[in-house]
Amino acid sequence: MAYPPAPWRLHGDLWLSLFRLRGVPGRPDGVYGVGFLTYREPSPLTYHELLVARLAHDVPSSGPSGLLSRPVTVTDIWVDSPDSMAGGRELWAIPKHLCDFGMESASAGPVRRTAWHAALGDRPIAAARFTDVSALAPPLPFRGTIRQTRDDGSPETAQVSGRAQALPARAHWELAEDGPLGFLAGRRTLASFRIANFRMTFG
Repeated sequence: MAYPPAPWRLHGDLWLSLFRLRGVPGRPDGVYGVGFLTYREPSPLTYHELLVARLAHDVPSSGPSGLLSRPVTVTDIWVDSPDSMAGGRELWAIPKHLCDFGMESASAGPVRRTAWHAALGDRPIAAARFTDVSALAPPLPFRGTIRQTRDDGSPETAQVSGRAQALPARAHWELAEDGPLGFLAGRRTLASFRIANFRMTFG
């Protein structure tokens, strides 16, 4: 696999919602972020991504910038790039898998509407629709930490920093009950955001 060395300097967009989870076997209680991402040029790899990450602390009170500063652990993640999958696993112990994506996005003035879906062949994983005006927001810095554990129990940490335009968004999710994210199906979102036009150093 031809993945780039760390750190990766990434450009793209993130559509994200927060869910609170309690009492699910095999899943620690807490706040989980579920998001679709697109990484575009001049990123060293261009691809799509669906991830679930558990926040180390509760919902931040300072909006999207505070959210991005929270340490997180990526629990579930899919991409459509074999190179990204290999790099994520080998460099940072991020458990990436492959799946198929579809995305449509259109703007009317400052309002952007975006529809996403991800599937394993003909088996749906998740679909989401977002409406936002994040392009109106000023670019602000963010910084965070990804904390993972390798199969041998050793810790792995990746530092994240960059700038992005971020505002709350309206979102609607459909998570397949019989899919790998079925443990979140039917749950209400706590908050949703679009983090637009990020420039990020990862790792």
